[in-house]
Amino acid sequence: MTLADLSTTDRYPTRGSDSTLLDRTDPTVWSGVSTGPAAQDELAAHDAKGFHVVEGLLSPAEVQAHWQELERLMRDERVRNDERTVVERSSNEVRSIFEVHEISERIGALARDPRVLDRARQILGSDVYVHQSRINFMPGYRGTGFYWHSDFETWHAEDGMPAMRAVSISIALTDNYPFNGGLMIMPGAHRTFVSCAGETPEDNYKSSLKQQKVGVPAEDNITKLAYEHGIEQFTGQAGSALWFDSNCMHGSGNNITPYPRSNIFIVFNSVDNALVEPFAAKSPRPNHVASRDFTPLRR
Repeated sequence: MTLADLSTTDRYPTRGSDSTLLDRTDPTVWSGVSTGPAAQDELAAHDAKGFHVVEGLLSPAEVQAHWQELERLMRDERVRNDERTVVERSSNEVRSIFEVHEISERIGALARDPRVLDRARQILGSDVYVHQSRINFMPGYRGTGFYWHSDFETWHAEDGMPAMRAVSISIALTDNYPFNGGLMIMPGAHRTFVSCAGETPEDNYKSSLKQQKVGVPAEDNITKLAYEHGIEQFTGQAGSALWFDSNCMHGSGNNITPYPRSNIFIVFNSVDNALVEPFAAKSPRPNHVASRDFTPLRR
């Protein structure tokens, strides 16, 4: 089978009549790039659990500079009125700003920082490009969470991502506590693909980025994975970073505490895993949500 055949063959069917569990057929840590900032024990943990944490990726001064950039973007009316900005359903507060590495020079530089870019290349075993970037805001008292899901399920179904050869980094710009809506993740569940029931509506992204209703795993399957793998939570000081595989089962609860939570989120995809036509949608999502510029990212 050729690479072209692999890119168009649907090895992970989803959005059908029921929700089923399928074995993953892709590596988690790919061969091809032998050097980089990730130590062997970090790569081994990433392979086994589907994720690993880098404490203190950003210094306190860097955290402050990026936080000020987030504040600037939130106050900018042009950014708020841009289609790349998503607001909370109930409060109308900014929830996410997409394609932020193109909007902000500072965050664009962060995506190219060797501490970030070289680790992505090391995990994916190739040159990479930014599939998606955003900043996420979860304000105190009113921040709403996200239900359990696999990012790859959406990226495969709606964007046409052929293989699980993408990795995400979530960089905390605020302290992450167990009680302020921190991300929950099932270690080892990345080895199982959860095929979800339901047909993809037209322009599904316009509502799913606020509250996902299609591409949601069945409760029975979430229960099975949780009892088999358990649940861990990403907590730690501002400046820490979570690297996690595209097929990790994860979610977050609402934030009813006074403590806000914000992070920078960047998704790297291998240039050898370029998007094709969506596998379970009539048309692909727009570029600011799923880039089709496959130019390798350089420092």
